[in-house]
Amino acid sequence: MDNRHCRFCGRELKHTFVDLGFSPLSNEYLEDLGQGQMCYPLRAQVCGECFLVQASLYQRPEQIFGTYQYFSSYSESWLRHCKSYVEMIVSRLGLTRENHVLEIACNDGYLLQYFKPFGIPVRGVEPAENVAAEARAKGIDVSCCFFHADTAREMGKYDLVIGNNVLAHVPDINSFVEGLSLVLNAAGTITMEFPHLMRLMESCQFDTIYHEHFYYLSLTAVQRIFQTHGLEIYDVEELETHGGSLRIYAAHKGHGCVRPAVAELLGREEAFGLRDIQTYAGFMEKVEAIKLDALHLFTELKQRGKRIAAFGAAAKGNTFLNYCGIKRDIIDFVVDSNPHKQGLYLPGSLIPIVGIEALRENKPDYLLILPWNLKEEIVSLTDYVREWGCRFITCIPDVRVFSA
Repeated sequence: MDNRHCRFCGRELKHTFVDLGFSPLSNEYLEDLGQGQMCYPLRAQVCGECFLVQASLYQRPEQIFGTYQYFSSYSESWLRHCKSYVEMIVSRLGLTRENHVLEIACNDGYLLQYFKPFGIPVRGVEPAENVAAEARAKGIDVSCCFFHADTAREMGKYDLVIGNNVLAHVPDINSFVEGLSLVLNAAGTITMEFPHLMRLMESCQFDTIYHEHFYYLSLTAVQRIFQTHGLEIYDVEELETHGGSLRIYAAHKGHGCVRPAVAELLGREEAFGLRDIQTYAGFMEKVEAIKLDALHLFTELKQRGKRIAAFGAAAKGNTFLNYCGIKRDIIDFVVDSNPHKQGLYLPGSLIPIVGIEALRENKPDYLLILPWNLKEEIVSLTDYVREWGCRFITCIPDVRVFSA
């Protein structure tokens, strides 16, 4: 795997965006403490030509996504977001039973299930067989494969093609976007959602960098990639999901009326400095400051004999814990509502994952929220911890201690 050249434009990569040392795969949970585990460099670079931020590759997608432990349906706020999207897009595009919808990386059917009341035919693509089985149980037609230009040629044409948090997960981004153009009907629309690089940098969301995220995307870079494959981004929306995301609307060139929002956001990205390589150089300093602040807090709390638990066995949490070197001597356990993760251990830190009932049983003094983007949902779900004086901690965008 070539880590020396940009995977979009081919230019030699000379600029480091962030270096988080060595880390295991963020979703490689362990069944027992006797297992060995490989660690790989976790480093992202930025291309000086197209400004695409990209992680160095050490594992192929088949090794990361063959069996997957992330199930989208375990976040109520995410389900509400997806239901709202379906209602909006059906109305906006005037979709009927005569149209066809394809979702790439459909996971457990978390989104496509909401098209059922409208009677619109849907199909999903999902590479992880264990996750695809959950979608099929919901009555969704799912092809278990990786999406790229070659597989796209066998999938027919669709009026709406959806991809939520998948564009960053494909190492060959050219083949993937070419595949989008192949499955899209002449007058069809593509919508893609992905975390926004500018928001990542503004809030120092370094924990969203992990091996399965091959890219960290700006509208500036994505527009150029789509244009190369004959697709035109005609609208863009800024979302609060995943700490700040973009939803782009794209069509075959000449088939969409380009909205002012596209030029407006491109202008803000340029003003922020995303077309200036020097803008990327200072990010690592902010990352190191958060690490030092977090370690200072946790060390002080443990010296006072405080018990600390964590909420959310999330990939971003694993990046944070492994970069900071936080293990079971600091965090007693992590609770998670996903039964597929309970009974396992976090990669690298080896912190045990247990059910939420462990909070009442063990009554920790502090609860570290690892998926900080779900802070409000988690605080609401666990507000009963106030009964014994437990307080919450978040570390992104800075280290904070607060009460419910």
